[in-house]
Amino acid sequence: MPVEPRDLDLGTLALFVGSAAASAVQEELAAQGFTGLRVSHGYVFQHLVEEPRTIGELAVRMEVTQQAASKVVAELEGLEYVERVPDPRDARIRRVRLTGRGREAVAAARRARAAQEDRLAERGGRERVEACRALLAELLAELGGAGAVRRREVRPPR
Repeated sequence: MPVEPRDLDLGTLALFVGSAAASAVQEELAAQGFTGLRVSHGYVFQHLVEEPRTIGELAVRMEVTQQAASKVVAELEGLEYVERVPDPRDARIRRVRLTGRGREAVAAARRARAAQEDRLAERGGRERVEACRALLAELLAELGGAGAVRRREVRPPR
């Protein structure tokens, strides 16, 4: 049974839609063999997509302690999504980078989100999906969140 649109404010509705969409993508990834991933891991992956980072850099970008960053990296290492490698300029420094499996998981998540959006467009029409996207992007900018998205510095909700 659908939710009555006026029962929820726009921010809460967008949060719930995003959460449901992320859970569906997570299930799709697990079905493809990318197990152990949580939505929170995406907040780490966003910082590693473009280049490897040190634990300290990750901690600063994620606004967590180095211990917290190290813990999630160790977890992702155990799942073989990331690895620590020597810095090419200074072998004493270790950088965290996505493994081939990590990059495959990112690509699979992108495909799953695209397929999800295609299903929504089939149901409600591409124009409505694009209008919804445009409105949400405007609201994100209005609320000051667009810069973090562009810089790949989105933090998990607190």
